[in-house]
Amino acid sequence: MGGFDHQPERTWDEYDWERFLQQQDHKTEKYMELLEKYLDDPNRDQIIAREMGWTQLLEGRDWTQEVDALLEEDEEAEKSPPPDSFEEHSLYRAAFALTVWIDHMFDQDSALQNEPSAVKLATHAALASAKLAAALSGEDVDEIGMTIAYLKRALKAITLSMDAAAALLREKRIPSSQHVVLMQRLFQVRDGIITLIGEYRCEWRRRFGS
Repeated sequence: MGGFDHQPERTWDEYDWERFLQQQDHKTEKYMELLEKYLDDPNRDQIIAREMGWTQLLEGRDWTQEVDALLEEDEEAEKSPPPDSFEEHSLYRAAFALTVWIDHMFDQDSALQNEPSAVKLATHAALASAKLAAALSGEDVDEIGMTIAYLKRALKAITLSMDAAAALLREKRIPSSQHVVLMQRLFQVRDGIITLIGEYRCEWRRRFGS
């Protein structure tokens, strides 16, 4: 798995998965930075392969047919199974409903689209929903650690959304009545994530004893 020392004889816990996901984040960010930097360079692909450490692509092989496969391998943990494995979960439905409610809020006040706090709110609410989808898609016994790692990322995203909601009220960009409803929805998702993390950690201890 993309350069992380995944020991097959041991099931990964949430901390192993978190380290792995952080590595994939860094690789993706590095690739995008290199792509932007060398976009117009005729030797762009070879330079990027060298900078990314894809030495097997510098040995005279037709690397252009393999780059996408390497990126897919590096980002394997971000892939989600078909949506019917998570879309009926009450927590995911609450998170998705939150994003719809925020979109409606933007429709009512188009000026919010240019407000940094409002953009932060919408972006991280959507990110929380996406991370929940990834967490709730995996039901394999060996993937409990991955599930918890994604739940923690969803929790971080929803916490940032809550910070943005507080900023919107402080900046008088939304009325207090709207802020109350928004916070109720945010707390519903946040508390649900915290509960699920606790349940999965208990299940981990029951199955693996640590």
